[in-house]
Amino acid sequence: MKHALLLALGAVLLGASPSLAQKVPIEAPKGFDQPRPGIATGRIDTISYASKTVGTVRRALVYTPPGYSKKKKYPVLYLLHGIGGDEKEWLKGSRPQVILDNLYAEGKLQPMLVVMPNGRAMQDDRAVGNIFSPDKVAAFGTFEQDLLTDLIPYVQRHYPALKTRENRAVAGLSMGGGQSLNFGLGHMEQFAWVGGFSSAPNTRKPEELVPDPEKAKKLLKLLWISCGDADNLLPVSQRTHDYLYQRGVPHVYYLEPGGHDFKVWKNGLYMFAQQLFKPVDVAALPRYTVLGTPAATNVRNAKYPQLLPDNRAVFRLKAPGVQRVQLDLGRKYDMVKDSTGTWTATTDVLSPGLHYYSLILDGLPIADPASDTFYGMGRMASGLEVPGRGTDFYALRDVPHGEVRERRFYSKVTNSWRRFFVYTPPGYDANAATKYPVLYLLHGGGEDETGWARQGKADLILDNLLAEKKAKPMLVVMLDGNLGGPGGLAGFGEATLKRFEDELKQVVLPLVESSYRTAPGAPNRALAGLSMGGLQTLYAGVRNTDMFQYLGVFSSGFFANNPQLSDPQYAFMQANATTINANLRQLWLSMGGPEDIAYANNKAMRARFDGLGIRYAYSEYPGGHTWPVWRHDLYQFAQQLF
Repeated sequence: MKHALLLALGAVLLGASPSLAQKVPIEAPKGFDQPRPGIATGRIDTISYASKTVGTVRRALVYTPPGYSKKKKYPVLYLLHGIGGDEKEWLKGSRPQVILDNLYAEGKLQPMLVVMPNGRAMQDDRAVGNIFSPDKVAAFGTFEQDLLTDLIPYVQRHYPALKTRENRAVAGLSMGGGQSLNFGLGHMEQFAWVGGFSSAPNTRKPEELVPDPEKAKKLLKLLWISCGDADNLLPVSQRTHDYLYQRGVPHVYYLEPGGHDFKVWKNGLYMFAQQLFKPVDVAALPRYTVLGTPAATNVRNAKYPQLLPDNRAVFRLKAPGVQRVQLDLGRKYDMVKDSTGTWTATTDVLSPGLHYYSLILDGLPIADPASDTFYGMGRMASGLEVPGRGTDFYALRDVPHGEVRERRFYSKVTNSWRRFFVYTPPGYDANAATKYPVLYLLHGGGEDETGWARQGKADLILDNLLAEKKAKPMLVVMLDGNLGGPGGLAGFGEATLKRFEDELKQVVLPLVESSYRTAPGAPNRALAGLSMGGLQTLYAGVRNTDMFQYLGVFSSGFFANNPQLSDPQYAFMQANATTINANLRQLWLSMGGPEDIAYANNKAMRARFDGLGIRYAYSEYPGGHTWPVWRHDLYQFAQQLF
């Protein structure tokens, strides 16, 4: 049988609701910001209020909606400007009253007051001179107090404003976007609706903005983050979105074509204002976007593939001379050609993790020139990394980093040149007297020695564990387990497993221990692998417990329907059960839940182990036969070693 990695790393696709996609508008229509004859209009007034915070009288603008009456009560949106503006910036740059009037005329807007203050809380709050001077920048922070203790109370005294947090929103552009996120998320007892358009670097770090995600989930009605894809400040919005996504805080992450300008901000106001002070369909929030984020697996500067906030993916390829293009992502998608010869396809929602894919041009499968490639499925293939929650343990962090080093060697077992990669922990070269234990780590079928270093992110997992002091510093040797000849099918046979064992013992171990500073003996050696590598671990590890005291078997197990392979191994274990149990400090078995294609084999194997009295630990992590599971396996297993 062909190793099921070739199938399992294809997309696990979850159907998206077509009706949902149709119901959600994703950008403003043409003419949304142009005056329309014959419709009712609102009014803009200038107010002056005494600010105890600043010690002066300050000004703001207030938009009252069409049909405004002091006998009615209204929710309030506080709309903030950027670092170079004042209370009139929105008025001059986008005529928000026109946008809002048009929305009222279409029945798309809840009647509300819109207050546009001067967010530069200082005695001389004009946007003159050096707008980036320290005192003026600091004044934008001071406005937090002015807003809460001076402006909001004034508005509530002089206008029929609803006073509960559920009826109060704050949003802004650029510097005002940062203020909105800082003030709104910092005072969720005051604001239930928060929007940041192209938020500037004054935005607090995400962990400071939302230190208590559960509180945010409970109190926020809507959190809106939007930005143009060509805006240099996009990383501010991106980091906030990434943090919120990882912690499951519902929000909109809205990307659109554009830079740092009113084209983007007008559209942001149009989209955000329609959602205010109404019931919110949380399930629809990830659909509010025009563009996605370029995948982390794209080549440098490639804009596509893009990942939408709900983990659908958008693929594009310019190929004007081709008649038919398909995306092969486990499931085939027909791509659609436009007048420029650009082909586009949008997938269904994709499961988290690494997905191998190809583009099929008039029947010819090729790698996507915009994507990084990986050795998987028995060949080089494009790869798409789909983000998932709970993956901080392999995120690139500001911690000490080790190195992945390449080592070529000649194998007397295969009579050929071979290669492995070695992870050396931070400080390896500086600590010349220190010796390290070694984990020998094996890939699955259809992959090679690059798998754990590239697809598996083994170095980042170890770096983060070491920084948190959750694992002991170790070397990790990532081997090439392909010893089965053409097609790789023989990789599951007795002869090939024996060949792997011979190369490991006769060639690799002596080379590693003579070339690197390794701690001696079985207590300082571990062997682990995924799928096919798990089978190799079982075969070589169980037979050599005098050499390895830790064995990790990820998504694998002796084939229940192959007694020629499994029976000799079980016979060996039965005859040596006492020795195996005495020598092994850890025999750790893990599976990707019942959807893992090796689940039945592993279950049958555990039953045999129980009958033989072989001690083991067992763990499950949902996700199937996929790299997110195996990354988590390494994360868990490494913490138990040495």
